[in-house]
Amino acid sequence: MCQIAVYLDEEKIMDDVMLVEPLPEGVRLVKMFEAPRVIPAAIRRVDLMKNKLFLERVEKDEENYAGDG
Repeated sequence: MCQIAVYLDEEKIMDDVMLVEPLPEGVRLVKMFEAPRVIPAAIRRVDLMKNKLFLERVEKDEENYAGDG
């Protein structure tokens, strides 16, 4: 099986993640036998050779930005 380690702002927050799903409110992370977690962050980089996912914390102002400015 292929699992991935997840880092938030360069700090490891989870190991053995089996599913990563981007959502409007953040990134949903799913591990086997645990409740899913939604992290208010954006995917910054995925390293498939090292099985690492790097997230970046999303500021509330950026999260609500409509882009019509």
